[in-house]
Amino acid sequence: MTTFYRRLPKFNYLAPDTLDEALSLLSRYKGKAMVIAGGTDIIPRLKRREIGAPEHVIDLKGIPGLDNIKYDVSGLSLGTLVTIGAVETSAIIGEKFSVLAQAAQSMASPQVRNRGTIAGNICNAVPSADSAPPLLTLGAKLKLVSQKGERTVGIEDFFTGPGQTALADDEILQEIQIPHPPPNSQGIYLKLTPRRAMDLAIVGVAAVVIPQDGVCQDIRIALGAVAPTPIRVRKAEAVLKGQKFDDALIEKAAKTAAGQSRPIDDHRASADYRRDMVEVLVKRAIKQAIRR
Repeated sequence: MTTFYRRLPKFNYLAPDTLDEALSLLSRYKGKAMVIAGGTDIIPRLKRREIGAPEHVIDLKGIPGLDNIKYDVSGLSLGTLVTIGAVETSAIIGEKFSVLAQAAQSMASPQVRNRGTIAGNICNAVPSADSAPPLLTLGAKLKLVSQKGERTVGIEDFFTGPGQTALADDEILQEIQIPHPPPNSQGIYLKLTPRRAMDLAIVGVAAVVIPQDGVCQDIRIALGAVAPTPIRVRKAEAVLKGQKFDDALIEKAAKTAAGQSRPIDDHRASADYRRDMVEVLVKRAIKQAIRR
């Protein structure tokens, strides 16, 4: 079936040169403006009339300094304009935060990855967002700014529902802050899709494991596309923490993760299938992590 895209609806296009100017515009047109970074998700949705057209669109792409990847003693920070492609190809992210690099590599096409941003992927807040489970396992925090000041929100508190976040109408996500991963930690992101590329996740699983002498020192597991928001599955983590890895315990943790998921039936997969695949992918992710 051919999809026919309509023209974009009418809106005022605003291209600020500085972050202060963007925040001023957002405050002035509060509730009537939409912010875009890459626009790879919002523009098609506007064309398909899946979301209502704002009076104003504020494009951040021309603001210098928001596309920086920084790594220092405090950890990793990603500016709001850092593209998915930049995360995919960053040597330091690939070495130190490999679970995030794996997720970036799995997303969309090279053209979309070179335009779309990690911040946009988070702010769109679709349950299947590929960057969300890795960021949950990495303990990311989000720096939100407005003309009134700034605040930091943990990513677990950022997602409030499908397509909904804690971001206020006059706020911009300026920076994603990720602490140093613990020594010897190993991260894996696995994604189930009908096609090998350019498809949304039916199930996404991120796992960061700290194995030592066959014992699970710590573990974080997060799921995408199987609940109203991306989620940590702490009960599943508790099954393995402090225990010696064995097939029975890994199986139990995977079943617990599946039990914590809340998938839906839709045209892409049934809830039962998604739940079964959570169990399969969690088990696979843990085993791959402890073999690395």
